Amino acid sequence: MSLHWPWALVALLAFPLLLAVRWWTRRRKRRAAVRLPSVALIRAALPGRTSWKRRVPLWLFAAGLLVTGVAAARPEASVVVPDSAATIILAMDVSGSMCSTDVAPNRLTAAQKAAREFIKDHDGNQKIGLVAFSGIAGLIVPPTTDSKQLLDAIDGLRTSRGTAIGLAILASIDAIAEINPDVPPTGVEVPDDGTVTGEYEPDTIVVLTDGRNTDGVDPLTAAAAAEARRLRVYTIGFGTANPSPMVCSSDQISGGTQFRGGPGGQFGGRGRFQDMDESTLTKVADTTGGKYFKAEDAESLGDVLRDLPSQVTLQRKKTELTSWFALAGAALVLLAVGLAQWWNRTRIPAPARPAGGS
Repeated sequence: MSLHWPWALVALLAFPLLLAVRWWTRRRKRRAAVRLPSVALIRAALPGRTSWKRRVPLWLFAAGLLVTGVAAARPEASVVVPDSAATIILAMDVSGSMCSTDVAPNRLTAAQKAAREFIKDHDGNQKIGLVAFSGIAGLIVPPTTDSKQLLDAIDGLRTSRGTAIGLAILASIDAIAEINPDVPPTGVEVPDDGTVTGEYEPDTIVVLTDGRNTDGVDPLTAAAAAEARRLRVYTIGFGTANPSPMVCSSDQISGGTQFRGGPGGQFGGRGRFQDMDESTLTKVADTTGGKYFKAEDAESLGDVLRDLPSQVTLQRKKTELTSWFALAGAALVLLAVGLAQWWNRTRIPAPARPAGGS
């Protein structure tokens, strides 16, 4: 919890001042006390209250003053709240290794199915953008709530050579910059001296890849650009390290030629990486305040994407608690006054009935 007006805490001095006044008043009363010859007369004159009945109202009143004094300082708390205005950019790897059959029928088909379910779960309630990357990266669908446009684009993904994870992150940053004026595009230099502070932007980047960066910008360089703009990047490593044939149908490959490869993972006679760079993916996520997930099969990938909204759409926001503190302080003060009045009320003894009366 933080205080918007910390200097207002000087109001808490009212409590010790009241205690000092009370002590001074009681001291003067003792000096001016009248001496009575009988202790019984003193006891009869005093109200019939126990010591705790005298102290409880005092301490309740004191607590009320303290809470009200804190309210004057306008306390704030950082709470986690859902943010329906947050935009998610889904960056999908469409490199040649996505034809690997270690995930049946192949990685690309399984990833497309999981992405479609991800889109359908939102049902147009949140803006989602789609970036596809292989040796290059490009924005396929700008952030939109049009589920059909997104689903059609996912169905039309085609594999190609190379894996440019860093370029995918930069393309995602630019897509967010188009709709969020607080996020500078990648062409604008943002000072990053290691002292970046403040809350994260509500928009988030999710990178789904099965390999390691082979082209373009280094992913950690791109992650630093995202960090400087307070954008979180969540990374998902998809697939296994098991050698397996790579098989894609004609409508999954750029150029329309059907490809079948052997367990060595050859694509067009050129060796391909089928093992993912989990270390880099973890560093990208950690650098930007995101998280890395590992999905070795279609089911676990679906689970990761289903659970993502509960993490990426929750934002920490400062909420002012002044009204709650003021209400609590007023309640304590009223309770103290009420108890003091009730316990100090004058009790009139009931008239005695005459003996033998009818």
